[in-house]
Amino acid sequence: MRTSLIKFSLVVSLSCLVLSSCASLPRIVPELARQWRPPVQIKGARGALTGGQSKLILQQLHANAKRSSMASVGTANNIFQRHLALEQAIVGTPLSSGNEVILLQDGPATYTSMLAAIASAQNHINMETYIFDDDAVGQAFAAALIAKQRQGVQVNVIRDSVGTFTTSAAFFERLQASGINLLEFNPVNPLMRRKTWALNQRDHRKLLIVDGRVAFLGGINISSVYSGGSFSASHPMMRAHSAPARAHEAKNSHAKGDEKISVQWRDTDLRLRGPVVAEFQTLFLNTWKAQNGSPLPSLDYFPLPEIAGNQLVRAIGSAPEDPFSLIYVTLLSAIGNAERSIFITNAYFVPDPQLLRALRSAARRGVDVKLILPSQTDSWLVFHAGRAHYANLMRAGVKIYQRRGVILHSKTALIDGVWATVGSTNLDWRSFLHNQEVNAVVLGVEFGAQVQQMFEQDLLASEQITRERWRHRNLSLRIQELFARLWSYWL
Repeated sequence: MRTSLIKFSLVVSLSCLVLSSCASLPRIVPELARQWRPPVQIKGARGALTGGQSKLILQQLHANAKRSSMASVGTANNIFQRHLALEQAIVGTPLSSGNEVILLQDGPATYTSMLAAIASAQNHINMETYIFDDDAVGQAFAAALIAKQRQGVQVNVIRDSVGTFTTSAAFFERLQASGINLLEFNPVNPLMRRKTWALNQRDHRKLLIVDGRVAFLGGINISSVYSGGSFSASHPMMRAHSAPARAHEAKNSHAKGDEKISVQWRDTDLRLRGPVVAEFQTLFLNTWKAQNGSPLPSLDYFPLPEIAGNQLVRAIGSAPEDPFSLIYVTLLSAIGNAERSIFITNAYFVPDPQLLRALRSAARRGVDVKLILPSQTDSWLVFHAGRAHYANLMRAGVKIYQRRGVILHSKTALIDGVWATVGSTNLDWRSFLHNQEVNAVVLGVEFGAQVQQMFEQDLLASEQITRERWRHRNLSLRIQELFARLWSYWL
């Protein structure tokens, strides 16, 4: 889904280089500079911590580790406490307790749950999405949103301008005509800009909030390419849209002789209820305000929080104008403090030097580091730019697997079985520097076990890349990797 958008962005970026010496490009934060540098200082929500503060935090974490029992349960509890303290120290806001978190795999399950939540809305619906296609799934969501708007439920939608570039204007005009408030994030047309024109800054979030009580987030856009998930054609979502979905998916098929093989998409989302929903609501409303959207009607955006479960969750959002990406800093710190395992599944893997070093260092100190990455992709440049780092990682002991038979689009991580994150953030320069992203971090053994089970299922459908096999890949692949790596910053 990113191929045509990347081509478009590359043309614009090259034009920028020629015409304005890239004056409009976002700055590169120090920790992601191309030149190799020592590890950056840990940064909290209020700015960089001093060396003494960082040292004190680490000493306290290590002291807690030594005091804990070495029994299996005690060790798990100790790891949990360490990551709990780490999250608190870096982000600077309290964890939200009393939440329910439901793991949703693939489009059909996610869309069914989202449409059910939309149908139950009583006060308002806030949606923020990168892609909103005018296809079977997009039309289903449009119809659901319009129906609620006509019932008196206010619907507010933020859609990214580049992500929805190929969606017809008539599609969005129909939404607006029903009374839905629609905001285009960083319009491609500079004459329509509401702030400084920064085309390379995109809203990559996928966020749906209903009545301020339930939130959905993850990697799934609103598009029929996700219709062919892990459910059979008997699933109600598939029955309703099977023919149009198959027609759309034909664009994302690989030819093998005279046979067309439809490619399914593998993705992951979360459904959350509880106090943490207010944090995601704040992120949505802040984006609307930052983009100078028309004033929203006064509604019950923040109802009295209710205890919905027993999960500890932190909402983390990042935006290009932030001093640094909180998602990046939090992930890097969790990797750096991992004791047992790091299990990552990610669609677009183009890591910066510091993330590479963190993964290698973890493997060298005995942490079980496994990466599930795509075997096929919708983005040729991203695919090969990431593969350029495989040899370096495998030499350090990192195990790399390719997910077979699907277009992998998930963005998940599980560390030590107790620290899990799901969201829209890819492990690439674009997500960390140029995109607005949103993730949820869930701390605890119960949810960690669910994510681990999902990871192991994907692992069974994956093939490990061995150092021997990688050493003997052909020259053509090596050239493609070298070329793609030159574009890493832009991908």
